[in-house]
Amino acid sequence: MTLGKNGLKQSRREGRPAFGLFCSIPSPVVVEMIGHAGYDFVIVDTEHVLINPETLENMIRAAEAVGLTVLVRVPDTSPGPILRALDGGAQGIVVPHVKTRADAEAAVRASRYYPLGERSLNGGRPAGFGKSNLVEYMQKANEEILVVVMIEDREGVENIEEILSVPGVDMVLEGAADLSQSYGMPWQTRGEIVKEALQQVQEKAAKKGVPYCAIPRVPEDIQDWVNRGVNTFVLGDERGISFRALGNQLTIFQEKMAEASWMKERENA
Repeated sequence: MTLGKNGLKQSRREGRPAFGLFCSIPSPVVVEMIGHAGYDFVIVDTEHVLINPETLENMIRAAEAVGLTVLVRVPDTSPGPILRALDGGAQGIVVPHVKTRADAEAAVRASRYYPLGERSLNGGRPAGFGKSNLVEYMQKANEEILVVVMIEDREGVENIEEILSVPGVDMVLEGAADLSQSYGMPWQTRGEIVKEALQQVQEKAAKKGVPYCAIPRVPEDIQDWVNRGVNTFVLGDERGISFRALGNQLTIFQEKMAEASWMKERENA
């Protein structure tokens, strides 16, 4: 494997819509399914989920196999997890709870090589284990690696202009759930205060020319964001989607069975 074009970054440059999912089930097969289902990108979650390094690398391989842009949500701005995710082949990182300019600077510094950052040098799988010219690989990585900051705290909203002013911040992703808690109204992700905060972040990002990624909670949210010029969306977490699909499948056949039993009783009456 050698680092290729970042499909999500390219679609942002060209203004094309892009849809992604969080992936919390530590399985390469699930990543592969997400790609075959037609999604543009996946965010493998290592903030909330325990995923061992070998599994993470294989999940990244699965994304590569189906042409799916793969990002990794790291636990924080610590350089170690960021380095390992990128050395494993991730095409970008998603950094949670970015509250200050210093947080954004730390994320960029850990993600980019000199002169844009301080990412540790390595000739591993993204560089074809040394098959590629390593200096050329460094330049390509600096161009293609995507740094996404999550704004999910009141402090982050208040400091959004400073955060967006950091060179190397490629995208902003909302975090309405934790943001709702930050405002003292946990899980009220569509509450007015949260909604206004998200809109404020998006407006500031648009003025700075930084793409904004929304997480619509209901299909109707899409229209509101599209009206604001947003065309990049994370459509939830594959666990929730799978859970609802499993429940719906069972309900359909339980209802059919109840209907069939009623019809049989009626015939035998």
